[in-house]
Amino acid sequence: MPVNINGENYYRTLEVCTKAGVSRATLFRWLRAGVLDRCRRDRRGWRLYSETDLDRICAEANRIDNEDAMSASSGSSCTFRRAG
Repeated sequence: MPVNINGENYYRTLEVCTKAGVSRATLFRWLRAGVLDRCRRDRRGWRLYSETDLDRICAEANRIDNEDAMSASSGSSCTFRRAG
């Protein structure tokens, strides 16, 4: 359930991870690596993410790098062999 502060909704880490479909470890790795902006914290020190932050996290979770897509389609290490 979002927290409303000064008329703006903020989400906690678990809510953001659930909505974006990523693990907490992934979210924290993105924060450490600077992929995402720093988040806000409440008086208890819990991380809070705005709607804009949530949109960025979802976009990052759904991003496909052209280089990764090319290597997955061309140089796949998986091969299928017919039986018999």
